[in-house]
Amino acid sequence: MSEKRIRVLVAKPGLDGHDRGAKVIAQALRDGGMEVVYTGLRQTPEQIVSAALQEDVDVVGMSILSGAHGTLFPEVVNLLREKGAGDILVVGGGIIPEEDIPALKEAGVAAVFGPGTPLADVVSYIKESVN
Repeated sequence: MSEKRIRVLVAKPGLDGHDRGAKVIAQALRDGGMEVVYTGLRQTPEQIVSAALQEDVDVVGMSILSGAHGTLFPEVVNLLREKGAGDILVVGGGIIPEEDIPALKEAGVAAVFGPGTPLADVVSYIKESVN
């Protein structure tokens, strides 16, 4: 019997209109054996959480370049907790200043991956954290 594949929702919260990085991550996760749902651009935290619940994902990965990570990432974490889905792993990536990462982790974002992070590192982190 094969083990359950990890399901990941990749989302672009806020008004950020650049999704190349999110698509690269989505493909790397697929190549790593995961099932990936990509929500597309300009998603609200409510839309992201709704999709995560509907798709029964193990992980929500958000990519942001707009600078709104300090508001949007914690909002997604809080909404997941309110909906009883606080066990879903939340990770983020994009252009996020190093000094903002501790506050994001304190808010419940498990990991933050910046530009240049090897794709294999992201895949390994998710596999280790979910299994």
